[in-house]
Amino acid sequence: MASEFTKRIYEVVRQIPRGCVASYGQVAFLAGNPRGARGVGFAMHRSPEPGGIPCHRVVFKDGGLCGGLAFGGEGIQRALLEEEGVVFLPDGRVDMARCGWLK
Repeated sequence: MASEFTKRIYEVVRQIPRGCVASYGQVAFLAGNPRGARGVGFAMHRSPEPGGIPCHRVVFKDGGLCGGLAFGGEGIQRALLEEEGVVFLPDGRVDMARCGWLK
C-alpha cells in the first residue's frame, strides 16, 4: 500500500499537462515534502498505473532525463516527451525555460 506522500506524488504528477515537465524536487515540494525528491524517483519507478501516471514528465532539475531502463529502453522518455511537443536543448536536456511546469 502506498504511503500518503506517495499518493500525493501521483496526484501532482497527474496534473502535469502534456508538453510540460516538472523536476523531482518540484513534485516533492508540491506533494508536501520539499526534501523528498528521491522519494519521487522511487514512486515513479513503482508507478501502479503504467501509462496512467505520466511519469515521463518528471525530469532532473537541469532538464536531464532518466536512465534508459526507466521507461523500457534508451530514448523512450525523450520520444514520449517529443510526441507531446516538449522542446530539447542541443545537449539533450529539456528546455526548462520553455517547457517547465509552474515556472
